[in-house]
Amino acid sequence: MTSTSAPHVVVIDSTGLGDRSYVVHDGIVALVVDPQRDIDRIEQVLAEHGLKISHVAETHIHNDYVTGGLELARRHGATYVVPGDVDLAYLGEPFVQAVGDGDSFTVGVFDVDVIHTPGHTPHHIAFAASKDGHPGAVFTGGSMLFGSVGRPDLVSAELTQKQAHDQWKSVRRLAADLAGETGVFPTHGFGSFCSATQAAGGYESTISKEKLGNPALTHDENDFVNEVLNGLDVFPAYYAHMGPANAAGPADVNLELPKLANPESLREAIARGEWIVDLRSREVFSQGHIPGALNFDLDGAFINYLAWMMPWGTPVTLVGATTEQVEAAMRELVRVGITTPKAQAVGDPTFWLEDGELPAVTRRVDFGTMKNQWAENPDALVIDTRQILEWEAAHVEGSVFIPFYEVMDRLEEIPRDRDVYVYCGSGYRASAVTSMLEHFGYDNVIHVDDNFDNALLAGLPLVSVTAPARAPGWTWIASRASVREFDPAVSHIMS
Repeated sequence: MTSTSAPHVVVIDSTGLGDRSYVVHDGIVALVVDPQRDIDRIEQVLAEHGLKISHVAETHIHNDYVTGGLELARRHGATYVVPGDVDLAYLGEPFVQAVGDGDSFTVGVFDVDVIHTPGHTPHHIAFAASKDGHPGAVFTGGSMLFGSVGRPDLVSAELTQKQAHDQWKSVRRLAADLAGETGVFPTHGFGSFCSATQAAGGYESTISKEKLGNPALTHDENDFVNEVLNGLDVFPAYYAHMGPANAAGPADVNLELPKLANPESLREAIARGEWIVDLRSREVFSQGHIPGALNFDLDGAFINYLAWMMPWGTPVTLVGATTEQVEAAMRELVRVGITTPKAQAVGDPTFWLEDGELPAVTRRVDFGTMKNQWAENPDALVIDTRQILEWEAAHVEGSVFIPFYEVMDRLEEIPRDRDVYVYCGSGYRASAVTSMLEHFGYDNVIHVDDNFDNALLAGLPLVSVTAPARAPGWTWIASRASVREFDPAVSHIMS
């Protein structure tokens, strides 16, 4: 096999998290950038292309997932390139190389230059790969995204404003120092909560394209900072655990299927406050499921919402229609450091019930039906479970705002003696919340499974909220749910 004249980039999507990893090669030797936890996907690409890894590189110590970089580098005898000025437990390992601005290394026929791009984190770096000085590709992590930048508030609230200014300067530096035809390959921005504002889609961009539409390159510094700060919403509570896990050095990944559950163990697990997570679609789930199970449809942003809503450390049993669903869910779980589910159950939920026990069902309506029923029963409570910026933009008049990530902390506000309608933006989060309330013994909850745009079409009046003035350095906190962890001493038994 002969080397190619330009870096070849293989994109590996982790759609549930909205992130991408990259295998960059010359036909013989490869660099892997920001690998996710399930490194078997990387190894499959290597095998298919006949590649040997020389380097594994991290643009930053990640806040939204547990890296597979340390294990991948160790297993393949590669150099593990990490940002300098970060306290990492594994820096003494001989294969680990801390780098900073101006450093460089060689991957096959390519030169890789390290560029300090603070803003997403203070230590953030980008990697620009080129050959003989000709433009190639830049791997920008959480710095320059497609039409956006990585959010600046994940390290600390005190650093947020400075980080926003740093993002503007870092993106400007990339645009100034790299040729216009240089390919841009970010890690975040494809649905990731690490994006400061809505990023553009697609699979490719260049420095020239970003100059036309990236706000860091089209706005002056203060306007850019204000736009970024005003566009921030809460971020997942589980992020608090990702950075420490990555700095400590993740253990080797395990993707083996857990043991099979049985009806008695499922019932006992629910009584202990453990989570039985049903991966099937919300339509199927509503028609019949294990009583006490929680619905997180695998086809949505499954891991973001499950890891966000679940008290950290809660034992999990996965329930799927097929073994393939359970395997896919396990892959998502390990990406955020939930190592091994306690058990699994596959097939018709009636198989997992005791003799004579009936599956639980969930009432499910659209906005039009909710409007008619609400008119006949005005004492019913309507809960908007979306995020803050969604609520501010528009919500159903008369609804109560309880974001999905606060529901467990605000159960006392939710009545048990009258109907409770739960809606979100598409029906996904509302299904998770409805099932959570049913898990806690609510039998009066109705899932509004509909797109929020249909609320107005159904004749429901919508109102908006004037956003509060954003003070300098302002940032949303992750929510009080960020400190909630599983406590087996606290009773979660359904009442």
